[in-house]
Amino acid sequence: MKNIFWTLFCCTMITSTIEAQMQPAVPPIARKIPKVDKIHGDVRTDNYYWLREKTNPEVIAYLEAENSYTEAMTKDLEGLRKKIYDEILGHIKQTDLSVPYRLGEYWYYTRMEEGKQYPIHCRKKGSMEGAEQVTLDLNDLAKGHKFLGLGLYEVSDDGNLLAYSLDTTGFRQYQLSLKDLRTGALLPDYVGQVNSAAWAADNKTLFYVKEDAAKRPYRLFRHMLGGSKDAMLYEEPDELYRVGVDRTSDKYYILFQTSSSITDEARILRSDDPNGTFKMLYARDIGHEYSVDHREGVFYIRTNKGAKNFRLVTVTDSDPRQSNWKELLAHRPKVKLESVQLFKHFDVFVERENALIRFVVSDFRSGAKKEVAFPEPVYSAGTGANPEFDTKMFRYSYQSFTTPGSVYDFDMDGGTSTLLKRTEVLGDYDPKRYTSERVYAKAPDGAMVPVSLVYRVGTTLDGKSPLLLSGYGSYGISQSASFSVPRLSLLDRGVIFALAHIRGGGDLGEDWRDDGKMLKKKNTFIDFIACAEHLIKQHYTSPQRLAIQGGSAGGLLIGAVVNMRPDLFKVAHLAVPFVDVINTMLDETLPLTVGEFLEWGNPKMKDEYDYLKSYCPYTNIEAKTYPVLLITTSLNDSQVMYWEPAKYTAKMRAMRSDKVPLLLKTNMGAGHGGASGRYDAFKEQAFNYAFILSQLGITE
Repeated sequence: MKNIFWTLFCCTMITSTIEAQMQPAVPPIARKIPKVDKIHGDVRTDNYYWLREKTNPEVIAYLEAENSYTEAMTKDLEGLRKKIYDEILGHIKQTDLSVPYRLGEYWYYTRMEEGKQYPIHCRKKGSMEGAEQVTLDLNDLAKGHKFLGLGLYEVSDDGNLLAYSLDTTGFRQYQLSLKDLRTGALLPDYVGQVNSAAWAADNKTLFYVKEDAAKRPYRLFRHMLGGSKDAMLYEEPDELYRVGVDRTSDKYYILFQTSSSITDEARILRSDDPNGTFKMLYARDIGHEYSVDHREGVFYIRTNKGAKNFRLVTVTDSDPRQSNWKELLAHRPKVKLESVQLFKHFDVFVERENALIRFVVSDFRSGAKKEVAFPEPVYSAGTGANPEFDTKMFRYSYQSFTTPGSVYDFDMDGGTSTLLKRTEVLGDYDPKRYTSERVYAKAPDGAMVPVSLVYRVGTTLDGKSPLLLSGYGSYGISQSASFSVPRLSLLDRGVIFALAHIRGGGDLGEDWRDDGKMLKKKNTFIDFIACAEHLIKQHYTSPQRLAIQGGSAGGLLIGAVVNMRPDLFKVAHLAVPFVDVINTMLDETLPLTVGEFLEWGNPKMKDEYDYLKSYCPYTNIEAKTYPVLLITTSLNDSQVMYWEPAKYTAKMRAMRSDKVPLLLKTNMGAGHGGASGRYDAFKEQAFNYAFILSQLGITE
């Protein structure tokens, strides 16, 4: 009873009047408690800093009051939400099986069962005709939890042991467990919270990495099954760097890598010598990014040394000095070497040009090269499950705006692709009803920004169509034209979907990435605005029918552009948005902050502070008219803390001069990715789409 009264008391403190609490259509008003900070002679006042106090009942009451307000303001959309949710379920095969992959003596796969939120991980020995063994049933493991995320799933070389990790809060704190797959019993070995792990060849030694208080992976340990104390092998003191452990493709080496966003350092240890000492391959050299793999006594090194978009070199593992490097694939100014997939007799170059992936297979025996052919001009492709080293089959995935997710095996000897599975879209889906294309928007400095679009065939480009423009533009992450079942509910209602390949992403190589980071970050926002203006000019849509969306760093993008050009958009969805840039980058206790000084800048440096302040969405909220805003977040987000969107909402509500909807919706039991169960995730998507559609004038 005491808790009930306390919650009621808190609610009265955070709203303008008791009457406002009695009327859910009246928005909550967060209290102002000024916190004054001074840096570089600049004085800043943050009235909503107190919303960081997660254990404060008043903070939880505020978030719940915002949820109640959002529910009240969207109550008339319940029918549309349910209709979209039913459409999504009507398109998916709720009981389904993934494409199996071979690892050792077993075939591994996952199953989905109708009515269940999570996958069931299974394997069969010898062939898919064998008896099924369930290795992990995430539905059972999720019982009693609002959230469940699977991190590691590492099987020992002999197939007997499974190292897996689970997150039950959404904060991406994964606890490792060891399971004997022969008996199904959990081993008593306790390791705790881990970030990455790799088995040694003896099937009883596990190398793993732990995080510090700011969630930075920084310590490497060696665990022996049944051992009483694990040995700490390395601790990374520089907060710019994060560490990870893995195996090379041929499993010959344990690979331990220490990396910042611009520098790599690798150490190696033979996997059959787990008690040995890791040896340095190449010490960190600021700005040198490289990755390592191994086959038949040779290291294959993807490096940016003398190659902005990376090249591939080889060197013997007996004398790996850089002076002995031999170039296998030269640098190309317009083609980025994304990665290399190594096999016993082949390697696959994963390349990106003009915002599109391609695979080039090279035969070590003959030197012959084959390129995997793709049937559409705009698509998404990626490497699939390829754990077997000695094979002629290269597994890859393919999809597009109109082609559902597809899994292929490419015969590296014969040069042909075989379709193994295409995700079945139930109902009356017909890809011929839709068309996709690529257009280019010219930024003010002359940069040509690609935009990928999809819409219903027959759509008249008269400027009257509703359009949803999405973007990201950070960390060198590329955006690809992928298939989405939920998106069909937009397309079938006449909405055009557009994806902006803006600077800051890696769509057009490393120069494209560098032109949208640090003191050039505003190019990301300017590019997005240029894309919107181009789509309007070319009569795809109009400002009154233009919606925009972005999540995480993409939420920063949306927050920045609605400050810069609020007149250009009708409605904006900011998902788990990184909008409180200055305050977050000044707090080095938070996850990611220090490591991201090389992405955004360090506000302790005056020039970088001034630049960050000039675009920080929270800092630059003004008393002016804004678009309709939907802000979504999760209480247990470890990437972008819940208080960033909460503070943003509170300040926006207090300052904006218009009366259009401003909604904050917080998932009180999830993390950065939202709901973990598939049905719950579909409901969240249905809510978001129903709201966006309603603001674009579509209510059925």
